[in-house]
Amino acid sequence: MLNHRSSTIRILLVDDHPILRTGLLNLLERQSDLVVVGQASSGEEALQLVADSRPDVCLLDLSLPGIDGLETLQRMLRLKRTLQVIMLTSSDSAEVANLAMRYGASGFLSKNVEHRLLIKAIREVYAGHTGIMQGVAVETKPAGNTLLTPREMEVLRLMRRGLSNAQIGHAMAIAERTVKGHVTFILEKLGAADRAGAVARGFDLGLLKAGLTGG
Repeated sequence: MLNHRSSTIRILLVDDHPILRTGLLNLLERQSDLVVVGQASSGEEALQLVADSRPDVCLLDLSLPGIDGLETLQRMLRLKRTLQVIMLTSSDSAEVANLAMRYGASGFLSKNVEHRLLIKAIREVYAGHTGIMQGVAVETKPAGNTLLTPREMEVLRLMRRGLSNAQIGHAMAIAERTVKGHVTFILEKLGAADRAGAVARGFDLGLLKAGLTGG
């Protein structure tokens, strides 16, 4: 049930590959309840279109020139809190998917997902459902009441060594933007204002041990 919203779903496409956008446009506009109200090739263009075209759902590429998909996602939701955003990506990383969902995405789909599942996901997020993932690995939650996830603990240990986001990304073989997301959530969970404060809190809480560079 779509409560009191219009039966026509207004969609914004954001991807820097024009061929992919054209393919999505042709697919979506064959559906009687879907209409594409704007297309953008960058995060900056997308933010302008959110204000101008008033979309209900945005299909947002994770990898964009300029500001990336995760940063674009956060800025979009500050502009329009009711916007439902589905991240599209070539990655099947559960880690990145979970970051996107924590930043406020309603769904996270592989670009290789079947067309029927993409259409279904659009209708579901418009109806208010969230946490929709297709084509990505499932990440299990850590057992017990662990304050930080295992990956966040690994980032915290590397922060303790004074490594930058880029250096942490290299050490962990993950993208710098993923590291940035982990750092943001570490600071939030530990109630720290900066990286040094997070490390200090790590010691206070017993997450880090003095004299052990590995944790």
